[in-house]
Amino acid sequence: MLRNDDIRFISSSIKIPLPLKRPNSRLENARSHIANATNSIAQLIHSFTSHSTELTRAFLRKPSLLCSATLSLTDERRGASPILCSASLSLTEEAQQKARQNEERVLISEVLVRNKDGEELERKDLEAEAVQALKACRPNSALTVREVQEDVHRIINSGYFCSCMPVAVDTRDGIRLVFQVEPNQEFQGLVCEGANVLPAKFLEDSFRDGYGKVINLRRLDEAISSINGWYMERGLFAMVSAVEILSGGILRLQVSEAEVNNISIRFLDRKTGETTIGKTKPETILRQITTKKGQVYSMLQGKRDVETVLTMGIMEDVSIIPQPADTGKVDLVMNVVERPSGGFSAGGGISSGITGGPLKGLIGSFAYSHRNVFGRNQKLNISLERGQVDSIFRINYTDPWIQGDDKRTSRTIMIQNSRTPGTIVHGNLDGNSSLTIGRITGGMEFSRPIRPKWSGTVGLIFQHAGVRDDKGVPIIKDCYSCPLTASGNTHDDMLLAKLETVYTGSGDHGSSMFVLNVEQGLPLLSEWLSFTRVNARARKGVEIGPARLHLSLSGGHVVGNFSPYEAFAIGGTNSVRGYEEGGVGSGRSYVVGSGEISFPMLGPVEGVIFSDYGTDLGSGQTVPGDPAGARRKPGSGHGYGFGIRVDSPLGPLRLEYAFNDKKDKRFHFGVGHRN
Repeated sequence: MLRNDDIRFISSSIKIPLPLKRPNSRLENARSHIANATNSIAQLIHSFTSHSTELTRAFLRKPSLLCSATLSLTDERRGASPILCSASLSLTEEAQQKARQNEERVLISEVLVRNKDGEELERKDLEAEAVQALKACRPNSALTVREVQEDVHRIINSGYFCSCMPVAVDTRDGIRLVFQVEPNQEFQGLVCEGANVLPAKFLEDSFRDGYGKVINLRRLDEAISSINGWYMERGLFAMVSAVEILSGGILRLQVSEAEVNNISIRFLDRKTGETTIGKTKPETILRQITTKKGQVYSMLQGKRDVETVLTMGIMEDVSIIPQPADTGKVDLVMNVVERPSGGFSAGGGISSGITGGPLKGLIGSFAYSHRNVFGRNQKLNISLERGQVDSIFRINYTDPWIQGDDKRTSRTIMIQNSRTPGTIVHGNLDGNSSLTIGRITGGMEFSRPIRPKWSGTVGLIFQHAGVRDDKGVPIIKDCYSCPLTASGNTHDDMLLAKLETVYTGSGDHGSSMFVLNVEQGLPLLSEWLSFTRVNARARKGVEIGPARLHLSLSGGHVVGNFSPYEAFAIGGTNSVRGYEEGGVGSGRSYVVGSGEISFPMLGPVEGVIFSDYGTDLGSGQTVPGDPAGARRKPGSGHGYGFGIRVDSPLGPLRLEYAFNDKKDKRFHFGVGHRN
């Protein structure tokens, strides 16, 4: 193959006018224009039968062309596609006056293909292409107007010729039909204007095979279609808008790409759909979208921008409307319908820290939330959860994108006062311990995307925590004389530096997930605890026909001086099923693995079979006071069972029946996915 060294690429600022439409087929236009010649060709052929003598004299007197069909390229912006065909017929005045409308067959003695000067073609392969295109016109055949017309079409539609002129010659042997054709030029180079985003290699590869060969308009149409397809696959508003064959075999392509001229936000009323004044600042919305001024507009990118704005949580409906702008550019109008920004809510759930049965674990909640503080998409949440033992009062203030930051960094300020049961680590053998752990926590966290599907969080958190009995009196030892605090005081203080990274696959529960969390206690004061805690979780889902296999693995380790109630508890609804909460053990280290197979049953109901295993890796004795050993917890165990899942507005409702390796049986009920 010859090297295509003569191809060059030129970019210009010519843009496509809207609305954008794909060019019509060049061949269809050829048929349209040649059809205008039908009546004239009819006059020519019919004149052979009724006025053969006069027509012969006319040939002898004036050897001019009787009819012609020419193919030319025009500018699409004049109202036609980039490659148009025009046909013109020149008939003698005498033949036009004597033409008749009825079709009759005329005997043709000879059919030839010649160049426009009536001589043999230099390239026999092109002559063979023209002859091969002929279907009806054969020597010693009787032809009608339509048959001659169709063969003219076929020669032109072969794509190798820029003109085709049927000429009739009256000889002593009969009428000779000569198709005088003019081949296209040989392709010697390419000039492309306006292709600012189209890769040069893609454009060069589209035309490389035709270098040094006669330009074939059919293959040219295919190349143009591939270029337009490249834009279409990427949702880009662009197309080849003009094609021209220059002297010397140079092919000139005009590509028009619609650049974004301006982006504006229009707020619509939720009830009437009329334009209204929005509460959200326009710059808060505009910074969420990736489409920018000066880019070639992409519908796929616009779709992603709509989804991004919807994930802000403050919009009920979002759409993008492209509108034509000056000089072939496009203006984008984003229509948004805002949701109510704030309100109160109430709900309920079950605490996983209660071991005395599900009724004691019931909790109620009441919350106030504002989704769009100051019109900047900042979130304020104030909530209270209250149960027979549990209580949590929490204030969260989140700015999902700090103003002026180009890395999409979010900031969360949190204050929390909680009271949780201490039975998981320090419960009695009968599970009736009334110890409660009180924590007052405050801190700040910063999060940002690291790379696609990865995010990172850093934070600084202060915690003041202690243990109280059923009368609310602070205590430092449990009923087994095991210490309840690391400092020996009625409370432990710690300042934690937090680092967390999260990987999420497609985002749904069955996709892959990985979380790594590291907390470091900073002993800025001598009584503050110093320790390092590492925790990791991984999850993977695999389709097995209609069923799905879920595999999960988690583990962690603590080094340093830490509070006993902060030990890793093993066993329970979100750990090893078949055991009560913390029933397997509690240690400085742990590993828990789980496998589930879920399968559809009826509507929103799924069935599941599962198996869990967990161990403290022999680290239970290293926890201050060895609370697990004092309660004769095994330190490792496994469970298995079956259950159902039911989709609900609160999340999946899980009801499971499990057996453990001690032959015990236990029901588990939970709301939401397992951790």
